Amino acid sequence: MRFLALLVFMGFLAFALLARWYFICELRQQCGPGELVDARLQTLRLTEGDSVLLRGYDQFAFDSAALQPRLNDNNQFFLDTLAAILRDRSDRNVTLTALYRESEDAVAPGFFENLGLARADQIRKLMMRRGIDQNRFTLDYGISEDRQLREPIMFDLYDPAAVEGGFEKVLFTFKNMTFSDANFEYNSAVFKPGPSLQLYADSVKTYLDLNPEASMAIIGHTDSIGSDAYNLDLGMRRAENARFYFQDSLGVTASIQIDSEGESRPVAPNSLPGGADNPEGRQKNRRVNFVLSTAADSTAVQ
Repeated sequence: MRFLALLVFMGFLAFALLARWYFICELRQQCGPGELVDARLQTLRLTEGDSVLLRGYDQFAFDSAALQPRLNDNNQFFLDTLAAILRDRSDRNVTLTALYRESEDAVAPGFFENLGLARADQIRKLMMRRGIDQNRFTLDYGISEDRQLREPIMFDLYDPAAVEGGFEKVLFTFKNMTFSDANFEYNSAVFKPGPSLQLYADSVKTYLDLNPEASMAIIGHTDSIGSDAYNLDLGMRRAENARFYFQDSLGVTASIQIDSEGESRPVAPNSLPGGADNPEGRQKNRRVNFVLSTAADSTAVQ
């Protein structure tokens, strides 16, 4: 019996080693001759609309649930080159679109509602260290269909004076932050802030307490379902209830103005080419924007 138990145990060890080899070497393609290697697709690009300005760079890498990217020398060179382009072309900004795995959906670090936005912000900070102003980067996000997340981020150059399709570009900075309608009851103006928005709101209160000359504007946005009048009213009621939260629940005494853009300023298409519904785009359009400003601050309303 002891011999049989030993055979079973040895068989289990062999199976475990084989499974580990298959996962690392075959599925993740990270085995070199006798050692693990950081293998990456060389498909990272910088685009401007349909044009490709840079191509053939190593993709960035994000470990599961990780906020910070793992950068190699090729990634650093890509960022250096992008910084040089932006210094040379002051009339261009960049949209950073970062993806996250479906298994990472519950991870929402800091003020950001999902890991995609938080990862894009980390890339923006890397560019800020290279001397590029944070307001030249707008952020976007999506869920990757690739569980290995081999292509986690996209860089797209654009002219802020002529945005393709007329869609808004969202900054996601402390002074110009945007949250989705997940903080409201469905098709309702009842405000139920989630953890990320609560953390942001607490920081905003601190900022306003320390800067008595500062003020805030809250702007509601909707998707295109429903009439223009209904969506304009819904956006205003959501902005108003968000203001009540800051004033009544948090005790903010600073000036808070509210407004609604309804469905007039989408950040993504509400429908796909051919007229099919675009739930992901509509979700991004249903949002509330918080803008902080002072007399000396010309922060633009998003």
